[in-house]
Amino acid sequence: MPSTDRSKAGETLPVDPDLIPDEPPKPRRRPQRPRQWDVLAVIAVGGGTGSVARYGLARALPTSPGGFPWATFLTNVSGCFVLGLFMVYVLEIWPPSRYLRPFFGVGVLGGFTTFSTYTVELRGMIALHHWSLADAYALSSLIAGLAAVWTGIVLARRLSGLPVRRGPRRRTEAGRALKLPEPPQEPSSDIPPRSESTTSGSHPTRGGQR
Repeated sequence: MPSTDRSKAGETLPVDPDLIPDEPPKPRRRPQRPRQWDVLAVIAVGGGTGSVARYGLARALPTSPGGFPWATFLTNVSGCFVLGLFMVYVLEIWPPSRYLRPFFGVGVLGGFTTFSTYTVELRGMIALHHWSLADAYALSSLIAGLAAVWTGIVLARRLSGLPVRRGPRRRTEAGRALKLPEPPQEPSSDIPPRSESTTSGSHPTRGGQR
């Protein structure tokens, strides 16, 4: 009998029990997190403030065609310096704050510094075949940015009286501190124990002879 006829007659075919799930699959739902609209609003205000500051600096230092983009260079380097200075105070000195880091660290500095303008200017130099200028701009921005972050961190720790951290020395001291003490050495079994005769012989007054 065909399967359609069997279903009409009320007959059912046996089903492999291994294929039957124990429980029906439950729909996956992402855990709902409360939306922090206040933090987003603070970041938006900070980002607008930083963007306006960057625009003002770009207008004050316009870049001539084929010239070095000093406005973007000074913007990114100064932003790196302030970021290194700021993070030391936020993480190690000032009490925790809900809005300070999102407003200034993410918003103001995120809107003030720019990687997109740096990339567009670098691409324009390469398109005009200004190879030496493009190399100088790319390398100087990277090296000066790293040096500015390090300078900001060191200056903040100096001003606050905190010790300046040094990576290799601190790692060496940490490794020495974590080194477990060696267990006390047990006497070797090759040395025979002293017998009573040896002990009595070394002190004749304690023996039988007097």
